[in-house]
Parts: sequence; C-alpha cells; structure tokens
Amino acid sequence: MNPQLLGQSIVLGILTGGVYALMASGLTLIFGVMRVVNVAHAAMIVMSAYLSWMLYRTLGLDPLLSIIVLMPVFFVLGALGQWVVLRRLGGRDLTLTVLVSFGFAIILEGLQGSLWSSSFQAINTAYSLDSFNILGIYVPLVRLLAAGAALALLGALFVVLSRTNLGRAIRATTQDPRSAALVGVNVEYVTTLAFGLGVAMAAAGGPLLGMLFAFYPATHWLWIGKLLAVVVLGGLGSLKGTFVAAMILGLAEQVATVTISLDWAPLVFYLFLFGVLIVRPRGLFGTVARESL
Repeated sequence: MNPQLLGQSIVLGILTGGVYALMASGLTLIFGVMRVVNVAHAAMIVMSAYLSWMLYRTLGLDPLLSIIVLMPVFFVLGALGQWVVLRRLGGRDLTLTVLVSFGFAIILEGLQGSLWSSSFQAINTAYSLDSFNILGIYVPLVRLLAAGAALALLGALFVVLSRTNLGRAIRATTQDPRSAALVGVNVEYVTTLAFGLGVAMAAAGGPLLGMLFAFYPATHWLWIGKLLAVVVLGGLGSLKGTFVAAMILGLAEQVATVTISLDWAPLVFYLFLFGVLIVRPRGLFGTVARESL
C-alpha cells in the first residue's frame, strides 16, 4: 500500500464522515425525542439538494449560502407537519407514524420526479474541481468546505442542546418524557420544535449532498439505509455516537476503496456494524431504555 494513497483516503474519509454526521444528526435527534424512525429523512435531504441546485442555477446562490435560506423554511414546515399530522398519532401505534413518514418519502420522490425528471443532477460550482496539496496529499476544496460547514452546524446544534433551555428540555424529553412533563416541560411543544430542528438539519445536509454526490429522486432509498446504519451503530438517539459512527463510515468507505475495491467498500462498514451489534446490541454509545413507573 502506497502510504501517500492511504493518507489521501484517510483525509477524504474524515472529510466525508463530517458530512455524513450532519446528514444523520436530524434523524437521531428525531428518534431520540419521538422514538420514531423518520423514513422520509433522506427524501427531505434530497429535496433540499434539488432546491439548492435550483437556487444556484436560477439565482447563482452558492450552495453553502443556500443552507441559510433552506434551514428556516424546512424548520417551519417540519414543525407544522409534526403539529398538524404526527401529533395526532402520538398515542397510537408507532408503526403508523413510520408508515406516514414512508408515505411522505414516496410523495417527495414523485414530486421531485415530476418537477425535475429522473435524471442525475449535481451542484457544480466554480470551485468544484479545485484542490490544494498538503505534504503530497491533495485535498479537494469542495470537500473541505462541505466538512467545515457540517462541523460548524453540528457544533451549533451541540451548543443549542447543551447550553440553552430548549436544549435542556429536549434532552429531558429524550431521557424520559413523563418525568420531563412532571417538572414542567411542555412535551408536545418541545417535540414539535425538536422535529422541526431535525428537519432543518436535513435541509442543511441537502446542499452538501449535492456538492459532493450526484442525486436523483430515488437516491433517498440508498441514503436512508446508510444513515440508519450510522444511527444504529452510534446508538439510537446519541448525537455523539452518530458523529463517531459517521466518521467510521467515511473512513471505512475511503480506505476500503483503495485497499480492496470500490464494490466492496460499503460492505466493510456493514461488517463492522454487525460485529459491534453482536457484542454491544445498543450500539457504541447507546443506553439501556428505562420505562418510568
């Protein structure tokens, strides 16, 4: 193995892992609060990628700047969707909520296909092909910018969850909704805001997805499996675990690509996932669920 090539793959794996972490953060946040897998999460990311692509084509708005536009819009839409639709299903079988999100994913896929066809698209900016050399390792500028934006947004999310009253309320609801309600937390209100925040994080991942990968309406079926694997490996509901698992996924894909083959690259991560779950079924940072009496 060429050490330079290995170093190149490690750098690319770390940068890609940061983007994976951002894309999966909203999914793990929603699961942590609602205990529901949002199957439409990846479809929302792809929709955001399409909207960012449109903004770049029509207005010349850089995809990184489009994040600032798309996040508030998706936050409002997500909060409204949770309050109007999902809240009414709160006391029922959670399978019904999953089916609703599954149906919404299909609706988004059909809408994207009717508006933009089923052709592959990508956000190609003026700096998409730029790179610079660091000690013999070529770092693509677009991946560096995408990873930097992802880490900045993840840092902001961490600050919100750890340093604000809303974040404390979200963490309390995640740990035990009944106990949180007993100490004065409006669980329904917090759940609505948390769902909106999770959808906003999906919106932030869309432009980064479009900058790094080609996409088309059915792409979300490929991504939802990958993101769910990240969330499960990290531990359901654990933001820290999601970040670590995303880094492992990014590194596994890139290193396996240069050491084994491109076709086998995804398999390496899933073999690692299965091995961890056999030893630790709740994931790397998952905790044992406790029911309040």
